[in-house]
Amino acid sequence: MRKKYKVVRADRSHDPVLRNLFEFYLHDMAEWFQVDQLPGGNYGHSTEPYWVEGHDVYLLYTGETPVGFALVGPSDQWLPGAAGNDMNEFFVVRRHRGTGASYEFASCVWHHHPGQWLVRVLQSNLPALRFWGKAVAEFSQAQFEEAVHEKNGRRWSHFTFSSSGA
Repeated sequence: MRKKYKVVRADRSHDPVLRNLFEFYLHDMAEWFQVDQLPGGNYGHSTEPYWVEGHDVYLLYTGETPVGFALVGPSDQWLPGAAGNDMNEFFVVRRHRGTGASYEFASCVWHHHPGQWLVRVLQSNLPALRFWGKAVAEFSQAQFEEAVHEKNGRRWSHFTFSSSGA
């Protein structure tokens, strides 16, 4: 990771930071999902399930400022019988997109979890689809599979590949 950025494996003490970043994430995702704000003007997303379910949480910082998060869970919820990791949620604030930070962050997370990986992308989210297609191809040296699945009336691209670790 470039010196400008650092990745921190988070624990529950980082939950306020994760919740704050989720506000930006949900604002962006509202373009593709019907996510509404609460009367107080925020989304109020609970991050509790990620901690309870044992997801690995990573935060991306520039200096002391958090600029992104990644949540890693098991892939079997999406690919029954497949043992591996799922990039459950991933976000980098707009100011730091297009700088290479997103790819470096994803790559760092993939290196921390050797084995099979699944990255799911809503097909209508074209910026994310372009990013993940390029990032997975580069990281895996074009050794990946892409399949399209439908869930709850939405079409998703599933990228599967392997990470050999750090």
